[in-house]
Amino acid sequence: MTLTSAVLSFAVVAGLLTIIPGLDTALVLRSAVRHGRRQAFVTALGIGTGSLVWGAAAAVGVSALLTASVLAYTVLRVAGAAYMIFLGARMLWTALRGAGGDAEPTPRIALAASASVRLAWLRGLLTNLLNPKIGAFYVAVLPQFIPAGASHLAVGVLLATVHDVEGMLWFTMIIFGAQAVRGWLRRRSVHRAVDGVTGSVLVCFGLKLGLSAR
Repeated sequence: MTLTSAVLSFAVVAGLLTIIPGLDTALVLRSAVRHGRRQAFVTALGIGTGSLVWGAAAAVGVSALLTASVLAYTVLRVAGAAYMIFLGARMLWTALRGAGGDAEPTPRIALAASASVRLAWLRGLLTNLLNPKIGAFYVAVLPQFIPAGASHLAVGVLLATVHDVEGMLWFTMIIFGAQAVRGWLRRRSVHRAVDGVTGSVLVCFGLKLGLSAR
């Protein structure tokens, strides 16, 4: 297998994985609806950064350690489940409380929104990094696309970058699609619905992750 054929083959697999609706898509869509295009892109970049870290980790064998070590996997699994449930519960509480509205933001609220943009990247990053299933995917799939004699770390990062580019293209479509109907999406009822759905998805992912044996 040449490097070119490896990259192209992996791009097909990663592309199919990218367009399957999941936690990452829900987070980016929620950011686009609730906070606008800028924060949605920052959230997507955080998710992409997490994928790069997992790709590098899988290439050098760190993800393999998680696959082999029950203790290491369990610690990361519990931490990831707790984070997702916490984040999801906050969104559900916001939806039930009915926070937000259609009014223009005051300077103080705008300042808080600016600060939250800086946290969007971290939210995307942690959601990705604290999901050991992502690491398991990379450690299972990546080695099959690394040509013999090639640098595992370099090719691992390259393939993760390919996955990131596909992810950003997908997220861009979602973000601009949300912006195209931004007038409707600014309604308080829509905000509450998006928070409720995304929060439920996060809690369900967290419970599934926490209760899974492996």
